[in-house]
Amino acid sequence: MAAKKWQIGAILMVLGAVFTPSVVMSDDSSLSDSRQFTFSWPYADKTDMAPRGGSGGGAPVELAKSAGEQWARLRAPGLTDKERDRLAILAMAGPYRASFDYIETVGFIEGYVPAAPYQGWGTEFVYAVTDEPDFISLQHIMVLRFDSSAGMPAEPTVIKHWRQDWRYEQRRMHTFHGNLTWKLTEQSRSESKGRWVQSVYQVDDSPRYMAAGRWQHRANFSSWSSDETWRPLPRRESSVRDDYDALIGTNRHTITPSGWVQEELNLKTVLDDEGVASEILAREIGLSRYERISGYDWRAGDEYWKRTATFWAITRDVWADYLQDENTLTFRQSADRIPLYAAMFEMAESSQNTNLDSDATRDAIKKMLQRYIDED
Repeated sequence: MAAKKWQIGAILMVLGAVFTPSVVMSDDSSLSDSRQFTFSWPYADKTDMAPRGGSGGGAPVELAKSAGEQWARLRAPGLTDKERDRLAILAMAGPYRASFDYIETVGFIEGYVPAAPYQGWGTEFVYAVTDEPDFISLQHIMVLRFDSSAGMPAEPTVIKHWRQDWRYEQRRMHTFHGNLTWKLTEQSRSESKGRWVQSVYQVDDSPRYMAAGRWQHRANFSSWSSDETWRPLPRRESSVRDDYDALIGTNRHTITPSGWVQEELNLKTVLDDEGVASEILAREIGLSRYERISGYDWRAGDEYWKRTATFWAITRDVWADYLQDENTLTFRQSADRIPLYAAMFEMAESSQNTNLDSDATRDAIKKMLQRYIDED
């Protein structure tokens, strides 16, 4: 029981703090002393521009030595455009060492001072939760191993991370409009033809952003580029910044022989009370690399997902009902000083797939979400 309490406490600590779970893992402890960007702010005070994110000694990892079957299937001749798109999305599933880099590159306001860049690491397994002809759902699960010599337990910490859903030729989307509000938008048939909508969800399965884009397949890589989309502040920013309200930007996902890369180009935007962009503070570049690894022990993550998958499936269904029924959805990230993710993680831990009462669980989840959702 003590170990379980530590596990939940560690999850809440790393999700609620500046030092998010992605920053504690590295396969080389020397990285903490040598992290650099190839371009930066050479005249800024070095102490002010030290990357946020922390450091730590994690278990060593081994990069995969070959591209693997997913890559071979993606590059096979004779596929239709849609089938190659699907294989590109499915190629993001699997075991990865992830790295996360964000840096402001341009400031747009008088007296601008660049914020410290952000760097982080983690080990993630991406599960293909759903694989249907027009719909694919990928769930990211972190399995973190801490340095026991630093006084932290040696057993792995498992954290349900973000989720990405992909739907072919989807026309209806709930897009972020600032002030924790999502509104229904709709594309025409011609606009959606041949395109995929990526829907990204928070760790608690609440909506984050949706964007449409088209896959392009080259001789040795495949890329999906999104339309411009609005997003709420990610936790790496909301935990330390309160001077802007939204990110406006684009995403590009690129599949390579060794894994995949997510590139972001974001504008840090101030909104007025009506949700209209009133000022742009800075432009930010983000780069997340997912490098395929082998030989890593994912059993703790597998066991967690086996134990809680039914609970999270019901949670997804409840959120889908809200999005289906509401043209405008506004919700709070905290209620009574309890973040939504903390409440949902505790519910997941207390739920077991064996003999889980689906109706009772659905009612409990809806009752919990009603504390956070504004239904006026």
